[in-house]
Amino acid sequence: MRLTHDVFLEQQQKLLMTPELRQAIAILQMSTLELGEFIQKELEENPFLDEREPEEAVEREPDKEEVDLKHKLEQWLEYNSDRDSGYSQKEQDEEKSFENFVAQRPSLYEHLEFQLRMASKDDLDIQIGKYLIGCIDHNGYLSAEIEEIATRMGVTEQRVEEVVELLQSFHPHGVGARNLVECLLIQLHHYGNDGPLIRKIVEDHLEEIAKGRLNKIAQILAISIQQVQEICDLIRTLDPRPGLQYSNNEQIKYIMPDVFVENVDGEFVVVVNDFQFPRLIVNRVYENILRQPEAFSQDARKFLEEKMGSALWLMRSIEQRRMTLYKVSRCIVDIQRDFLCKGVAYLKPLTLKEVADIIDVHESTVSRATTNKYIQTPQGLFELKYFFSSGVQAYGGDEKVSARSIKYQIEEIINGEDPTRPLSDESIAQMLKKEGIRISRRTVAKYRQEMGIASTMSRRRY
Repeated sequence: MRLTHDVFLEQQQKLLMTPELRQAIAILQMSTLELGEFIQKELEENPFLDEREPEEAVEREPDKEEVDLKHKLEQWLEYNSDRDSGYSQKEQDEEKSFENFVAQRPSLYEHLEFQLRMASKDDLDIQIGKYLIGCIDHNGYLSAEIEEIATRMGVTEQRVEEVVELLQSFHPHGVGARNLVECLLIQLHHYGNDGPLIRKIVEDHLEEIAKGRLNKIAQILAISIQQVQEICDLIRTLDPRPGLQYSNNEQIKYIMPDVFVENVDGEFVVVVNDFQFPRLIVNRVYENILRQPEAFSQDARKFLEEKMGSALWLMRSIEQRRMTLYKVSRCIVDIQRDFLCKGVAYLKPLTLKEVADIIDVHESTVSRATTNKYIQTPQGLFELKYFFSSGVQAYGGDEKVSARSIKYQIEEIINGEDPTRPLSDESIAQMLKKEGIRISRRTVAKYRQEMGIASTMSRRRY
């Protein structure tokens, strides 16, 4: 057998994921707020991008402006070549302005530490208290063992227990507890409702309360079921996660609608929210400077051509995002017209593939276009993913009913039931069948659990 080296000409077809294509996909997935931040960042880094400002009508002399911008461009090139990472000294020096000082609510740890300094003057207790506060999670529970804390601080366990009791007297009530039972008992003690009977129920029968087994509790404690129900109502008013009252402000997320739908003379008009970020244009002066071959070195010219191409691609990607988002939203509005006019009960089942086939794009494109996007409609603010749901077969035809519409009807039925005789899942299924919806008891139970609605036994009032 002889081994030889030969050259073959072969034609192949491949799909390559270029950096520009990845950027276009990432921009398609961005929400309005995220895209606005991204554009501001690109405006700072790319000299060829400029913000269109129609109100500026005054023009300077072309020659003087061109020379001035050319000088600025050279400074910008020198600045980017000198720095490798980080920020310049000018960027590091924060401007001292009243606009930079924003009032915010204190965090849970700041709130507890303030109360600690007000309640204790002993330096050792304050040190132990600070360590304990550092061991409290965002729900308000103490996540460390007393023995471990005493060993680390070099004090007795009794001293640590005393400081723990001090923390448990702070606001929000229930903070510093080591489990749910202790958290509820602390709150009951603060409100003056920690009688022996209610303490017994909290300590031994929380699981029965969650499952709605009030009869079992009444039999074990030899009291009336009405008494058990009154105690359970009181327990449900307590806060099982007191620490969330002082949640981190950085976790607050604001929703900016990406699409607006307005009813104008009986027709629904779709408007993409693209006025929250600046309109981009290519800086013509810099573009003219780039056309001068003798102005810069070969390396600088190559770098500037890349920035120019990046600016053009960014503008095309933003426009492509706008058109794709408009087409998807327009398709959803046309299909869900009954929902926009009459409410959730008239929501139709819809899939990503159906929308993709209508607007002639891939299903993944529709998925990316609806990710983290919100639409403001006459019925309220909804996530675009809200309109995509499976359907349940209806009687008397091939038409299907949206699962979200069925959930809404189940919720309405339960809200209108007699609390002393709550409806079973089978009864709800029969009522829906009378409305022409083919649904089983198990499906009703599944939808009810997904909505967080308790079972028939737990909903019953005595």
